[in-house]
Amino acid sequence: MNASHNSSITARITLFTGVVAALMCTLLAVVLMIAIHRFATGELTEEVRATSGRVALNVEQQDVLDYPLAHRSSRNVQIVDNHGRVVTSTPELRGRPPMATLTPDAGTSDAVVCDGVFGPGRCDIVVAQSAHRPEGTWTVYTSSPAIPVWVEPWLAALVTGSAIVLALSVTYLGNRIVTASLRPVSAIRRELDEINASCPGRQVPVPGSDDEIHELADSINHTLTRLEAAMEQQRQFAFDASHDLRSPIAAMRAEVEDALMAPQETSVPILGTTVLTSLDRLESIVSDLLTIARLDAGTPSARVPVNLAELVDEECRMRHQTTKRIVCRLDPGVVVLSDRLRLGRLFTNLLDNADRHAERTISVNVRQVAGEEPGGPRCPQGVAVLEVIDDGPGIEPDKRELVFQRFARLDAARSKDAGGTGLGLPIARQIAEADGGTLRIEDSDRGACFTLRLPRHPKPPAPTPPTGPVVTEIAPD
Repeated sequence: MNASHNSSITARITLFTGVVAALMCTLLAVVLMIAIHRFATGELTEEVRATSGRVALNVEQQDVLDYPLAHRSSRNVQIVDNHGRVVTSTPELRGRPPMATLTPDAGTSDAVVCDGVFGPGRCDIVVAQSAHRPEGTWTVYTSSPAIPVWVEPWLAALVTGSAIVLALSVTYLGNRIVTASLRPVSAIRRELDEINASCPGRQVPVPGSDDEIHELADSINHTLTRLEAAMEQQRQFAFDASHDLRSPIAAMRAEVEDALMAPQETSVPILGTTVLTSLDRLESIVSDLLTIARLDAGTPSARVPVNLAELVDEECRMRHQTTKRIVCRLDPGVVVLSDRLRLGRLFTNLLDNADRHAERTISVNVRQVAGEEPGGPRCPQGVAVLEVIDDGPGIEPDKRELVFQRFARLDAARSKDAGGTGLGLPIARQIAEADGGTLRIEDSDRGACFTLRLPRHPKPPAPTPPTGPVVTEIAPD
């Protein structure tokens, strides 16, 4: 892993800020020096032009040999006649050719001339000024050494130092801002490092600022709350599962111990029947636990078009041990996309629950509705509805969601009897939700009405069922 991956966010942002600040300050310093250089060059050019103008005026009015050409040693002046001969010049340029070949436009012109009469490596600002005399137009050349890019050494040092100080200040300020901004993140990380299963209820500190870190801390705390609730649910689930598994095991152990204590008085068929009953209950619990584990793990299933009416009719006819009258009203052609085995398990669980709590009759309805029903899944092809209604004591509205919790127990009116595991209804709801549907308890004139809603599949499986509702009645054994 390279160094950039090992460095902290603070270090990386500080480095980035420093690089950007250095580039910006360097650019600012360069722009500032260029501006100062242009300003100073302009001022110097104006001074040279003024000197050239004064000399040209005197050339026009008197003998040039009697006039001091320059008042500053840094100014060089040449006077060239109309034939291109140097008439006179300042001492530095005596005996040298004209310093430039400029032709004054509208009386004056200027240019920067390098090398030439000034020597190699030197550049001067040269101003050419016209002077009108009786014998013709003469040209006055005035020059001054050009200002270097850095203008003055002390100025270049000042600008460079200021740029460095500014870049360092911006980098330091950026580091402090990032450090202060990420300080709550460090506190959150330290708190998360200390949170484990042995200290439930702990949450990370939430900063007072209304920013992304505040939202992150809130999200983490909500996640911790959900995890704590899930852990508590798992602990309760493990407790309830162990309790329900222990009951049939304890019953079998008691029967076997009694048989061993009095073998002569023990009936083997009765003992076998009792043990098999406990084993059946134990097998049901283990099977339900395995189903829940598969549903929780999201194990994929083979989803195919299933005729809901045919499935319900088959499951109802296969019930040989029922003491209740089952009345089925099934609309044909109601097709859903589901795993047939899981959907059969869902309906069987609902039917088992109704069989335990109904007094005489269980009603099963299968129908389809166009569009969407309130509380149902969104499906443009329509919704398939399965209702399982018993004529038992019913369930109070405030306890209807409780029955879908694992190993949930209600009051004595609908308490879980020896035939139930407390997992059938939770399994049924999980299967419904896995198929994109819902399973709820709705209002009924009498008893409990479990309503399953699933998205309707547009293509029915072959063969196509006959049209018109089918009413089937299955009498109790």
